Amino acid sequence: MSTEPPPPSLTERRKAATQLDIAHAAAELFATRGPHATTAEEIAQRAGVALRTFYRYFRSKQDAVSPLLTVGADRWRGLLADTEPGSPLLPALRQAAERALAVPDAQAAEALLRTRGLLRAGADDPALRAVWYRVNQESEERLVPVVARLTDGAVDPLEVRLVAAAATDAVRIAMETWAGGEAGTEGPGSPAELAVRCLERLLGGAEKG
Repeated sequence: MSTEPPPPSLTERRKAATQLDIAHAAAELFATRGPHATTAEEIAQRAGVALRTFYRYFRSKQDAVSPLLTVGADRWRGLLADTEPGSPLLPALRQAAERALAVPDAQAAEALLRTRGLLRAGADDPALRAVWYRVNQESEERLVPVVARLTDGAVDPLEVRLVAAAATDAVRIAMETWAGGEAGTEGPGSPAELAVRCLERLLGGAEKG
């Protein structure tokens, strides 16, 4: 049984779609102008929504890209939630990371490259960088019950939290390292390859069986 919440309602799906439209508009403008030269009004106009709608969903222009930064973590967590309880921990984390960061098509590659652009922009924008850190903190908190279920009660709560924190940091560091270089979306130096390496370094001692 999955620890993920039930499927969203139609209203929730519409809300998420609007948020994603705004996020894409913000990312496009950030890529061409940079966060400093982009206004919330311009993002709303590009997304085709009223400014009040923008502020209904987001506190700032930098916050508007948060839906794009959570996609990979949400996919990774969902894959882990579907893993059989009691499965060896490190292999489960590694396989889920590889699948979540895989590039099966051009759309997936574009999404990773968009994230790279946002992380690079964050290097010069503290507010955008803060959004990235907040997204990772929230991801870590949501990962705790997933890891607890995966360990099937065989690991104490403190270690579960440590595993969730280390796993989240492993993927974060992998993405930041990739964003700072010129490696492709697949193969050596890619997000998936770096994430696996980071997970093995940080969680090698957590492998069971």
